[in-house]
Amino acid sequence: MPAHPASRRLAFATSTDYPSIQPDDAHLAASLERLGLEPIVCVWNDPDVDWSAFDAVLIRTIWDYFKHHAAFLAWLDRLDRLGIPTINDSALLRWNSDKRYLLELAERDVGIIPTQLASAHELGDVLSTMPAQQVVIKPAISGGAWHTLRGTAGDENFAQALTRLPRDHDYLVQPFVPEIVSDGEWSLLYFGGEFSHAVIKRPAAGDYRVQGEYGGSADPIVPSAATLAAAERALAAVAKIGHGDQAYVRVDGVICGGRFLIMELELIEPFLHLAGYPAAAERLAQLVAAQLKED
Repeated sequence: MPAHPASRRLAFATSTDYPSIQPDDAHLAASLERLGLEPIVCVWNDPDVDWSAFDAVLIRTIWDYFKHHAAFLAWLDRLDRLGIPTINDSALLRWNSDKRYLLELAERDVGIIPTQLASAHELGDVLSTMPAQQVVIKPAISGGAWHTLRGTAGDENFAQALTRLPRDHDYLVQPFVPEIVSDGEWSLLYFGGEFSHAVIKRPAAGDYRVQGEYGGSADPIVPSAATLAAAERALAAVAKIGHGDQAYVRVDGVICGGRFLIMELELIEPFLHLAGYPAAAERLAQLVAAQLKED
């Protein structure tokens, strides 16, 4: 039971495939209730939701937004017109929804996986400059390894696979990083700008994708001071770009040659690995409650 009657209504934004609060967010939802908030599950693109009935929208498992990007941006515009704040902030969500932000970070001396941006029609030209290299190609607007390909530049089968990619997307072209398979991909969680916890994600045998739906695993880990410093340098760069109000962020990266390189900053709907960290769920709930009190 909540410690006191709920006084603020919080839309807990989900997607059609995940129309309920997921187990990893269960303690977060319970903590919000104890703080006097009423988390109500709402599918983000459900036309029947009256968003004006809420005090704020907490973005959680909207894990299909990249497949409906124009509608996602229109939804954020609608919430802005209604004066309904989002957590994270809508301007930050828009910026983070297109992975070309990695190039902005690189311009600010943040170490990233080397990245080139190309239209579908330019992929062949870009790959011609990377003969025989193992590469990964993904849409600039994507998630969960959607339309992601790994192969060798110049390989005929890989070239054929590229022709089957949607032609209306821009793509990131990156060298394949073998350390993801050998050592794992790091995820560092920050709430309100402060480090909370970290996990190391590893792909299943024979794969390179670390997502759970492909058999990947995640285990708790303690990052080094150098890894934390690299992650925090990236977050500071985001703040300098103009997005300093980060209620939650997951910093994904890999250590190459002793250096932590950013793969992605997840500021929209990251899996937060809260199930094993109830205190972290409570801290995030307190941040959300404080933000609503300020609004």
